[in-house]
Amino acid sequence: MAQAGSALWLPHDVWGLVDALADALRARGWRMASAESCTGGLVAAACTARAGSSDWFERGWVTYANAAKVEELGVPVALLDAHGAVSEPVARAMAAGAAQRAGVPAALAITGIAGPTGGSAAKPVGTVWLGWSVAGALQAQCHRFDGDRATVRGQAVAAALAGLLQRLSAAG
Repeated sequence: MAQAGSALWLPHDVWGLVDALADALRARGWRMASAESCTGGLVAAACTARAGSSDWFERGWVTYANAAKVEELGVPVALLDAHGAVSEPVARAMAAGAAQRAGVPAALAITGIAGPTGGSAAKPVGTVWLGWSVAGALQAQCHRFDGDRATVRGQAVAAALAGLLQRLSAAG
């Protein structure tokens, strides 16, 4: 169900991903959760823009500040201190925390630098770590997206949803 005229400025392919994810979760009788930093709740907004999402979307967190990642998702301070918020260990911990705290078998996490400021040589603007928890299995992947802030955020949402869908399919 494409969201024509939607107020959300997300890539067009997001709506097909949401539909496919909804179908995959419903087929398993599963619900999902999201933990977002640089996307500021766009995954949750995209999922809940679809009618009937209460059947498969449990809840989402916007944990923009490091303190929120610690308090809301249980991300260890030591991980943040050692690796920074935009890192594989933190993306994994965010996904694990969302799954555990929501009591769901599927969760995704997004942490990154959407820009236009905040980047560094090691982590330039557009660096985004995605994390997934599916039936207790944790995975993470780094992306380097190009474009302005809105474009980076939109690409991160699409990649996170696609990644969760792929992992659900692989889990059987």
